[in-house]
Amino acid sequence: MVVAPGVTLTEDGIAVAIPSQHATAVYLCLFGHSGDTEQHRITLERQGTQFTGFVPGVKAGMRYGLRAEGPWAPEAGHRFDVSKLLVDPWAAEIDRPYAYDPVLGVGGIDTAAHVPKAIVRKPISPVSRKTPHAPRWIYELPVKAFSKLHPDVPEEKRGTVAALAEPALLAHLARIGADTIELMPLAAWIDERHLPPLGLSNGWGYNPVTFFAADPRLAPGGFAEIARTVKALHDKGFQVIVDVVLNHTGESDIDGPTLSFRGLDHRSWYAHAGGNLINDTGCGNTVALNEAMVTGYAVAALRHWVEATGIDGFRFDLATVMGRMADGFSRDAPLFQRIANDPVLRDCVMIAEPWDIGPGGYQLGHFPRGWPEWNDRFRDDVRRFWRGDAYGANAMATRLAGSSDIFQAAKSPAASVNFIAAHDGFTLADLTRYTQKDNFANGEDNRDGKSDEVTTPGRRPEALLASLFFARGTPMLTAGDEFGRSQQGNNNAYAQDNALTWLHWGQANQMLIDTVALLSRLRQAHPLLAADRFLNGEGDALWFNAAGSALDWTAAQNRFLGLLLSGDGSRIAIAANLSETDLPFPLPAAEGLAWRRAFPPGAASLTCPAGSASLFIEEKA
Repeated sequence: MVVAPGVTLTEDGIAVAIPSQHATAVYLCLFGHSGDTEQHRITLERQGTQFTGFVPGVKAGMRYGLRAEGPWAPEAGHRFDVSKLLVDPWAAEIDRPYAYDPVLGVGGIDTAAHVPKAIVRKPISPVSRKTPHAPRWIYELPVKAFSKLHPDVPEEKRGTVAALAEPALLAHLARIGADTIELMPLAAWIDERHLPPLGLSNGWGYNPVTFFAADPRLAPGGFAEIARTVKALHDKGFQVIVDVVLNHTGESDIDGPTLSFRGLDHRSWYAHAGGNLINDTGCGNTVALNEAMVTGYAVAALRHWVEATGIDGFRFDLATVMGRMADGFSRDAPLFQRIANDPVLRDCVMIAEPWDIGPGGYQLGHFPRGWPEWNDRFRDDVRRFWRGDAYGANAMATRLAGSSDIFQAAKSPAASVNFIAAHDGFTLADLTRYTQKDNFANGEDNRDGKSDEVTTPGRRPEALLASLFFARGTPMLTAGDEFGRSQQGNNNAYAQDNALTWLHWGQANQMLIDTVALLSRLRQAHPLLAADRFLNGEGDALWFNAAGSALDWTAAQNRFLGLLLSGDGSRIAIAANLSETDLPFPLPAAEGLAWRRAFPPGAASLTCPAGSASLFIEEKA
């Protein structure tokens, strides 16, 4: 009988199949339904590269772990230690969150009392779902921080996935007009080992251990809770994607904890060079996603999340690792091919963060066709324009037009996920207030986080937001930036699972929320803003200066950038005014038509206000 990897519940007991190429023995350890005392240790039988067995009489709810014996040969990449209780990588539920303890990384010390236990459950029945569509605009949402302080969410739900189905939060999402909600990581994770001694904890979740299981802190009701929330979001017209970290695990470097993969077969699960861990992620290890077993595991984990919850797709952290081969990055790598050929995954939304820190790690524009990619060039070039950098208008124009310099060869403008700020970096408000990061609260003497982040001191967030929504591509906004949230200059706040990062709903700038809502409506109402085609200059676009003349692209300081877009029988115009004075709108209307300023609202005259981005609509006089 072919048995799926992990532990499978049957009518008569459990079937076990644990792959390990290099272990000499693997044991199934049963803990009953409570407590951390190991009750039974069962030796599994080796069959090729798997260790298998059948345990009769085991019912749903049984708690278990694994242990493995094998060589201790770090120079060859082997780090077996039978004293370490290991969590089944295929476990769909664990009995508690991971909590770091130094003994997890010390050889020879039993860790049964310090490691979550997997729970035997019936196989999950797939959730019915519709075929997803390409995102129109994305709202990046940290689950705990989003609802932790919301007064209209029941206290027992605050900080959990279930909170997102509450009427108050659904109403906010509808108000701003987002169509695709991107949940930051939900898979079970552990704190980095330097955080607990500092009294800090990871609030983002980008340090996973068990890829098949939801973190009990975010989803105490497990996949049933997530599925209910996804359905509630679907019923309101939203898509849901989940941020997933396949590139590394919370086992970190060789001094990190032994929790699962390391103890089962360190050499097979992680990328090595000469026996040493490759660290293309900056997190201590790199998952060997070019190996068949590991690729199969990754695809199975993704499929499990889709089938168990009904989500519409994924955003992949440090996604270059997904395409790393022995000779470099390839968009034809096995993992990409398996996703494309998988009957469950092939229609899902797949978004890449197109870089890692390894050699050749920056791969913006090089991911498979149909994969949108985070475009950090958009982020930086739009910020540079509003900062007043030399030749900033030239780069700004390219970004407004859909970043054809990056995507035209193989994709369309929608492949560019445009953002001004994301979870990683300054908030939108902070980049207009700070010129230097202030990360001292993270306990690393301000060494962490990006030191050369482009900032726009003195600029209004509304101008940056308008630039985002007026550009071709797929806009993305991080939760809280629509109402002016601040992290007090901390641009690497992953370790601040506290009021610094939790959204303060009572302090929300309602006028800024209304601005985002208006920009969203304008983008939806005027297809020329979101048209998924590149400009060709043959009657579809005209760039102009403040006098209405052709823009001089050789000028170092173009402080006004105008764009007239035509198509489908309509015309709109976008203007970005970097100067300190209001400027008149220079384009004449066609016969019987007149121009109206749709953004910013509130003024009748056809002017481009100082320091703002404007949108004008041509309509019947």
